[in-house]
Amino acid sequence: MRLNPPSFKPLYQQVVDALRDEILRGKYPVGGQLPTEGELSERFSVSRHTVREALRNLRSDGLVSSRQGAGTTVARPSAPSTYVQEIESINDLIQYAASIRYKVDRSEVIAADAALAASIGGISGQKWLRIEGLRYEDNNNKPVCRTVVYVHTDFAGVGRLVGRRNSAIYELIEDLYGEKIAEVEQVINAYRVPEVVAAELALEPDAVIVEVRRTYRTVARKIAEVAVNQYPADRFSLAMKLRRRT
Repeated sequence: MRLNPPSFKPLYQQVVDALRDEILRGKYPVGGQLPTEGELSERFSVSRHTVREALRNLRSDGLVSSRQGAGTTVARPSAPSTYVQEIESINDLIQYAASIRYKVDRSEVIAADAALAASIGGISGQKWLRIEGLRYEDNNNKPVCRTVVYVHTDFAGVGRLVGRRNSAIYELIEDLYGEKIAEVEQVINAYRVPEVVAAELALEPDAVIVEVRRTYRTVARKIAEVAVNQYPADRFSLAMKLRRRT
């Protein structure tokens, strides 16, 4: 078998493609041996250096394994690699909390109706501290977003500190009540801006906003807080770093 030198692919990659195809089709079964470097070199009419580079790529892909004196063996398929978002702490996910000022406009204890309960994951009639306001960057009077926070009534005492301490609300819950927030679920949606939100954020009636909803749960899986942040689409960006799970 001769490779095609004018191909846009380098010779070693053509060898990789040919051997990968044969391995996946079962020509070389799991646990079986590939031909020797000399045999592959002769078969593909390439140098041993090219063959070694091809085998190195097949090892990187997990298709084969090599051991000195034992040749090259077809490896058992492993679980597919996945990508995960790595964070050192929950605060890495919510970096804006300490850097963007939260101006509280309204704060009250409410009883959730059926619609609200379904929206935030509670039960109808359950009481929540509802905190509403706008977030601003320092030295800028144009709001970054509108934020509505629902705090479980068991932790409603944090209300007197919101806006006075430069901390995220979940941190206040941890500090005041000794609870540990173990999980944050984040959901992002985009939709036409409601009339009341358009007025507060100085948006046109047909503008689009991005809603970031975060649900904070304790170690016991109890919902401690639900934060709803509504951003004008042109004032929102999301950056994530994904790392392959090893």
